[in-house]
Amino acid sequence: MLQHITVLSGGMGGARFLQGLRHGIASGSLPGVASDAEVTVVANTADDIWVHGLKVCPDLDTVMYTLGDGIDLERGWGRREETWSVRTELAEYGVEPTWFGLGDRDVATHLVRTQMLDAGYPLSAVTEALCRRWQPGVRLLPMTDDRVETHIAIADPEAPSGRRVVHFQEYWVRLRAAVPAETVLVVGLEDAAPGPGVIEAISGADLVLLPPSNPVVSVGTILGVPGVRDALRATAAPVVGLSPIVGGTHVRGMAEQMLTAIGVEVSAAGVGLHYGARSDGGLLDGWLVEERDADQVPRLTEAGVACRAVPLMMSDHDATAAMAAAAVDLAPSAR
Repeated sequence: MLQHITVLSGGMGGARFLQGLRHGIASGSLPGVASDAEVTVVANTADDIWVHGLKVCPDLDTVMYTLGDGIDLERGWGRREETWSVRTELAEYGVEPTWFGLGDRDVATHLVRTQMLDAGYPLSAVTEALCRRWQPGVRLLPMTDDRVETHIAIADPEAPSGRRVVHFQEYWVRLRAAVPAETVLVVGLEDAAPGPGVIEAISGADLVLLPPSNPVVSVGTILGVPGVRDALRATAAPVVGLSPIVGGTHVRGMAEQMLTAIGVEVSAAGVGLHYGARSDGGLLDGWLVEERDADQVPRLTEAGVACRAVPLMMSDHDATAAMAAAAVDLAPSAR
């Protein structure tokens, strides 16, 4: 029976997958997984940003709020029943950035986090403290305690170089990823160290899952932390991923823009081959694609990755649990 499952997660997509995984464990609908199985989540922190003097960790908070039943279900991020008085007052003062709004309830999380960081606590300890309130039912680990930030180069005819660089959050929130991304720059990644417990969570797992999170700016940045790829290649656990690309595009988010920026084919097979087969120096033992992409399965199997086509739409907890069950089922044949 699988007792320890580790998931490398981004924000909304990863959080919804984790809901289904946790639901499947609790309901006993994951054959081969112990009813008291422990889930460890290694979360992306390269989306982090400082706003109005506060440290904001969008992916950590989205996972924490979603699993702690505090997420705004309609938006998929931020707090439920949120109010916006602080944002309104800041706008009246003309304080930038006006495009990144912090809700009144959400501000409390960022205040606590910033105060603890200023007091000398690392992000991992801060996250553990925040989770005591939210009880997400998983062990939530930042990928690193070091400062890492993703920036996107976009065209700017008025700039001397013909382009400028914006923070990932500005590209996503203000620009809505509506302009082409020319380059993805992850500042500080090469010098970052894995957060406490990250390598152990991978090496000690019975199964490692790559959920349908953005393969470039979510899972990709976690993989870029020195030591993480080596740990994935060395672990005895099967490594199984689920495609974030369905029918040639992303379901939600901006995976298509990010994959295009790094020259990766925008397809279920393209992402799987980007991760690569562990038997050939890559990361994957198994890869799940959506049923409508079944014609791409042979490309993965020929590359040495066990692959199946299954329903991959996270329409509700049961459907998402079924995705997790398919990943668990694929795992033994993947090694």
